[in-house]
Amino acid sequence: MNKKNALVLCLFLLASFSYAQLTVVSKPKTFKYGKIELSEFDTKGSGADSAAAAITLFDVGKGYFDVSPKTGDFVYVFERHIRYKIIGKAGYDYANLELSFYRRNSDETKLDYMDAATYNLEDGKIVTSKLNKDAKFSEKQDKNYTVKKFALPNVKEGSIVEYKYKMTSDFIFTLKPWYFQREIPTLYSEYEITIPEYYKYKPRTGGYVFLNPKQEMVNKTFILGQQSLTAACSKQVYRAENVPALKKESFITTMDDYLSKIGFELSSVTVPGQVYKEITSSWPQIVKGLKGEENFGAFINRRSYSKSLLKDIIKSETNPDNVTQLIFNYVKNNIKWNKEHYFYTSETNPKAVFEKKAGNSADINLCLLTLLTEANITASPVLLSTRENGAHPGFPMLTDFNNVLVQAVIGDKTILLDATDKDHAPNLIAYQNLNHEGLKIDLANENAEWISLETTHPSRRSISMMLTLDKENKFNGKLYLSSTGYEALNLRDKYRSAANELDYLKDYKTGKTGLGVKNYKIDNLNDPAEPLVETMDVLIEDNIEEAGNLAYFAPLLFERTKENPFRQEERVFPVDFAYPTEENYRITIDFPEGYQLDKTPKNEKIVLPEDKASFTFLFAIDQNKLMITSKIQVRKSFFTPEEYQDLKELFKNVVRKQAEQIVFKKS
Repeated sequence: MNKKNALVLCLFLLASFSYAQLTVVSKPKTFKYGKIELSEFDTKGSGADSAAAAITLFDVGKGYFDVSPKTGDFVYVFERHIRYKIIGKAGYDYANLELSFYRRNSDETKLDYMDAATYNLEDGKIVTSKLNKDAKFSEKQDKNYTVKKFALPNVKEGSIVEYKYKMTSDFIFTLKPWYFQREIPTLYSEYEITIPEYYKYKPRTGGYVFLNPKQEMVNKTFILGQQSLTAACSKQVYRAENVPALKKESFITTMDDYLSKIGFELSSVTVPGQVYKEITSSWPQIVKGLKGEENFGAFINRRSYSKSLLKDIIKSETNPDNVTQLIFNYVKNNIKWNKEHYFYTSETNPKAVFEKKAGNSADINLCLLTLLTEANITASPVLLSTRENGAHPGFPMLTDFNNVLVQAVIGDKTILLDATDKDHAPNLIAYQNLNHEGLKIDLANENAEWISLETTHPSRRSISMMLTLDKENKFNGKLYLSSTGYEALNLRDKYRSAANELDYLKDYKTGKTGLGVKNYKIDNLNDPAEPLVETMDVLIEDNIEEAGNLAYFAPLLFERTKENPFRQEERVFPVDFAYPTEENYRITIDFPEGYQLDKTPKNEKIVLPEDKASFTFLFAIDQNKLMITSKIQVRKSFFTPEEYQDLKELFKNVVRKQAEQIVFKKS
C-alpha cells in the first residue's frame, strides 16, 4: 500500500470512528448579527476541550456566483458570519481577523462590507464596542497580494467577538475553502455553496468530521445588462455540530492534512455563447496547459543561454554521471534560493534567473532542468506538495502543488535533484519535499505519472566515545560523531547558521551536563556526498554519583533518550518521520584499578513486527575495559495509527534500558 492510499484509509477509519461521537445536525440554525444571548457568556469548553482558550459559537458561510456590472462576467461572492467566546488570554488572537486580497491587472478581490464588534457583560448588561476605523490595517505582501487586518477593541476574558463580512472576486478558478475545524472547539459550522450549471468544479474534502451534506438543484436569475438569464444551479450545504478542537501531534506533515474542510477547483466551463472549455479535467489536460505556460513549459524550452553556459560548466567532460554532478553543483552554488516554494518560475527566461543569481524553487530547479536537457541528460520536472502544504489528493488538481524538483535518468539509475541548497546531494532533497509522492511531468507526450519521493537509505547519527575514568570520577577521552543523510544536512545548516564555531559548540553543549570540549575539528563540511565527521577531546564531569563506596552512572551519559516522544494513550493520526533513521552509540570506558563492577545492564534486543524498527543494547567487559553499544533503527518513514502502540512500546523500552546504571564498588 503506498503512502497516499494509507493516508486515505487512515482518514476513512477516522471518519468512521468520529461519526458516532459527533451530533448530526438535523436542520439549519439561523443567527442574527448583533443579537447576543446572555447564555452565550456562560459557554465553556468540556471534556477534552475543557481548557480551550476560546470557543467558536458558530461559523456560517455562503458562496455563490453573480454577474459583475463592470465586466459582465461571472464573479464569486463569499459571505461569512462568525462569533467567538473568548475564555482566556491565549484566545485574544481570535479578536483579530486577517483577509487576503489578490489583484492582477484589472481583476481583483475586494471587500464589500465588514461589520465587527466586541460584547462584554457588565453588571448584567451587554456592552457593545464596535470596530474602530483606526483598527483597520493594510499590508502589501507583494505586487499581487494585500492583507487587510482588523483588530477589535475592549477584548478581555469572557468577551464575545463577532465578524460579518462579504467579499467579491473576479478569480473563480479556485473557490475559497471552508474549514469546519480549527485549534479551538466549534459548536456549529455551516457552509452553503451555489454553483451555476455552466461551471463544473472538483470538490476537495479532508478531515474526519461528518459534514451531513445536502444537495439540490435550484434556479437562479442573473442580470446581464438589460437582459436576464435563468440558470439551474447546484446548491450544496454542509453542516457540522460540536466539532472538537484539532490537537497538534508530533511527527506529522501538517495539521491541515487532518482539518475537516472543503474546497473547489474549476474543471470545465460551458457558458452559453462560448466554446466548451476543459480546465483541469485530467492530467494530460493539465500537462498540456503547463507545456504552453510561459513560466513552466516555455521557460524549460528556452535553452539558448543554457547552451552557451554549458560549455564553461562541463568543459570536455563526457561521463553522464560527472556531467550531471558538474551541472548540479554549478546551479546550487550560483543561484541563491529566496526561501519561496513554487512550481512556476518568477521569470520567463533562464538567462534572467542566472543573471539575478536568486530565485524561487522553480527558478532554480527548472534552470537545472534546462542545463541537463541541453547536456543530453534525460530529465523531467516533478511537481509536489511540500509537507507544510499538505498531502496532494491524487486526482487531477493543479493548485494543490506548490513545488517542483528534477528527476534525472542516467543509464539504469534514477535520481532526484533539488538545487535549492548547496548542501543537497543527488537523492538528498529538502526535508520539506519528503511528502511521499510527486507527479513526474512528461511534456513531450503530454502525460504524467506519480513517482515515489521516499528515501530508502537511513539517515545515520553515530557517536563513539573512547573514555578513561579516573579516581576523581572524571572522564577524559575522545568523542567522534559521524552523520549522514538528513542528520548531516541538519548539522551542516546548524554549523553554518552559527555566528562562529564557539557559538556552535556552546549550543552543542547545551543540556550536556559537565561536558568540556577542546581541539574540535569538523571534516567534509563542504562535501554533502560524504559523512559529516566531528572529532573533539572531551572532559566530562558531574555524571557519576557516589554513595559510600559505590559509584554509579548511566553508561550513555548525556546521550541517552530521556523521554518517550510518544506519550498519548491513543493516536488518531499516522506517525510520519519523513525518512528512516539509525542512531548508533558506541562507548568504551577504561576504569581504574580498585574499581570493581557491582551491577551492569543485561543485553537486550527488541524488534517490531516485520522488522519495521528495532532497539539493541549490548554490554561487554574485558579486564578493566567496558564496552556499550546502543542502536535504534527505524526502517520506514510512515506508520499508521494502528502501528502506534508498537512504536510507543519500543521507545518506552529505549528510555528504560538506556537509564539503567552501571555500579562500581571502590576498594
